[in-house]
Amino acid sequence: MLDMPVSRSPILCRLAIALALSPICVFSQSPSAPPSLHDRAESMLNDSLKDKNPDTRLQAVQALSLAGTREPYLSQVESMLGDKDVEVRLATITSLVDLKNNRTVAVLKKALDDDVPEVSFAAAKALWTLKDPSGRDALVAVLGGETKIASGFVTKQKREAIRMFHTPKTLFTFALMQGIGMAPVPGIGQGVSSLQGILSDPGVSGRAATALLLSGDKSPAVLAALRDALTDKDASVRAAAAHALALRNDPVLKSDLAPLMDDKKEAVRLRAAAGWLRLEGIRPAVQKPVAK
Repeated sequence: MLDMPVSRSPILCRLAIALALSPICVFSQSPSAPPSLHDRAESMLNDSLKDKNPDTRLQAVQALSLAGTREPYLSQVESMLGDKDVEVRLATITSLVDLKNNRTVAVLKKALDDDVPEVSFAAAKALWTLKDPSGRDALVAVLGGETKIASGFVTKQKREAIRMFHTPKTLFTFALMQGIGMAPVPGIGQGVSSLQGILSDPGVSGRAATALLLSGDKSPAVLAALRDALTDKDASVRAAAAHALALRNDPVLKSDLAPLMDDKKEAVRLRAAAGWLRLEGIRPAVQKPVAK
């Protein structure tokens, strides 16, 4: 009478087997390894390029001017020429000129057909800078009135150009950009778009501008000052320091930039991520043996 009914025994057997195996299943699942710094940096930039906020996408495009022409970074920048935000497309053109390679001209030619005059005009100027005939032809067409542009657009550009020389901060920015002159490394640019993004912030401080100005100085004293600036309470100073350290093209400085990927400010985080990826792609300098 105490025997188990035969009809229930298969169910109970399956339950017993499942319970017996459950610890094995639990303990066989090892915790996943934390993402590498490389993966974190790439993920951060990828997510920012797809963000709904155009300011976030703008920051990502500007930051990618530090990452160089390796893939997938170059293709990511090129794809942003199709962004719906005008400012993002303008920043993309600046980054492409800075990261110029054998695909740049072809990509910029597509931007000549942009519906927004500011973008097509920026593409024309960029192509002219790269000494491509299509850029010159586009500018000549604008000058001759053959190209339809928004009312007052050229006048606006001329007015802003004149105003630049009467605005100390803007003139300083222009002079700074003309003199950044870092030693070139094949496949990477000078981060001009990132530079513009920092200096266009109304809240940028004079110390941040100074950090950018010193980015080409290789002295140990400047390096120490830039490292200290990474923990400055002013976010614009931290962003400028990350930018400047990335431009030193020294892979050793990756460890200095890594902590800034957790910074509270987006402009700082993204420049740290792009700078880290830039330095990752540079081979350490070979130390020559000292002659005895």
